[in-house]
Amino acid sequence: MEKVLSWIDARFPMSAMYKEHLSEYFAPKNFNFWYYFGSLALLVLVIQIVTGIFLTMNYKPDANMAFASVEYIMRDVPFGWLIRYAHSTGASAFFIVVYLHMFRGLMYGSYRKPRELIWVFGCLIYLALMAEAFFGYLLPWGQMSYWGAQVIVNLFAAIPFVGEDLSIWIRGDYVVSDATLNRFFAFHVIALPLVLVGLIAAHVIALHEVGSNNPDGVEIKKLKDENGKPLDGIAFHPYYTVKDILGVVVFLIVFSAIMFFAPEMGGYFIEANNFIPADPFKTPEHIAPVWYFTPYYAILRAIPPMFGSQFPGVLAMGVAVLIFFALPWLDRSPVKSIRYKGPRFKIALALFVVAFIWLGVLGVLPVSPMRTLTAQILTAIYFAFFLLMPWYTKADATKPVPERVTE
Repeated sequence: MEKVLSWIDARFPMSAMYKEHLSEYFAPKNFNFWYYFGSLALLVLVIQIVTGIFLTMNYKPDANMAFASVEYIMRDVPFGWLIRYAHSTGASAFFIVVYLHMFRGLMYGSYRKPRELIWVFGCLIYLALMAEAFFGYLLPWGQMSYWGAQVIVNLFAAIPFVGEDLSIWIRGDYVVSDATLNRFFAFHVIALPLVLVGLIAAHVIALHEVGSNNPDGVEIKKLKDENGKPLDGIAFHPYYTVKDILGVVVFLIVFSAIMFFAPEMGGYFIEANNFIPADPFKTPEHIAPVWYFTPYYAILRAIPPMFGSQFPGVLAMGVAVLIFFALPWLDRSPVKSIRYKGPRFKIALALFVVAFIWLGVLGVLPVSPMRTLTAQILTAIYFAFFLLMPWYTKADATKPVPERVTE
């Protein structure tokens, strides 16, 4: 075995990579519960890729056969129902762990210097994930898939000058049709997975270059022993690989419980209308995207049209996603972690989380005057969290940060 490893190492840096990224990558010793979700996101990505490969073996990207092929997978392919439900549950699980991973970054200042590029790569992963989910949403060719895609693609038509041509280019036709299904399938199974894998690799490489953040926001590389090992660091392997296994076990228990007993999750993971074949001549009574898009959909609906154009709402929805990129340069606090920040930041973050969740709920519900007014107020709170951040973080009272991490 030693000879085999030596032969490989002479031609490929396997041992060096193992040391650099696992056994000699020193992570802060005070990681807590919130640090499970990065590794869980990687696990869900693997689940989605593996189940997706098996689904493509029997799926037909054809407008006349797509819905029937999904039914064939569910009813006739051995364990096809398990693969399909693992993939649909995994889509929602991906967004759950990513949202919690991003929330941890907000709490502990993981976007602050020297980790700005890690945050930017993470935001690009989030955008790619949203695109991946959107393209995959059409593939079952059910009623909600078809009409949800119709509504979302039509939003691009509201963009001045290029909108109409852009929406036709996305659809590949003047309406959502077989051409749309084919190009969405190509993007979903080939293009975007490659982009996602590349961005995740860049995210991890950037992380291991500057080191992981921690709940105290203390840079562990500042204090090292005579061997160059950080005093407050421990090897990622075996300590955190074992710790992550605990998170994986708990996650898989919850994931399996949903997959086996409530895969539709009351219509939030898979809508009832998606068990009906797509019908271009019959619009569902209420069209809403899947739950992980609904906060932005609520923002879209909260902004009134201007001069008969929906562009202001589309612009607000786009800015609501892209504004995350600016976080490293908006936060002016002298400390990173919420543990040492003052009440202003804590109140602002709490209001932002409440607004985001409440907007998500409103995005699922039909429009009413009261709900629109509520969504407008929550949209203002959402954007105020970012736009006012340079002022309230700079003026906030902070606590002194310790020299070393706390247990």
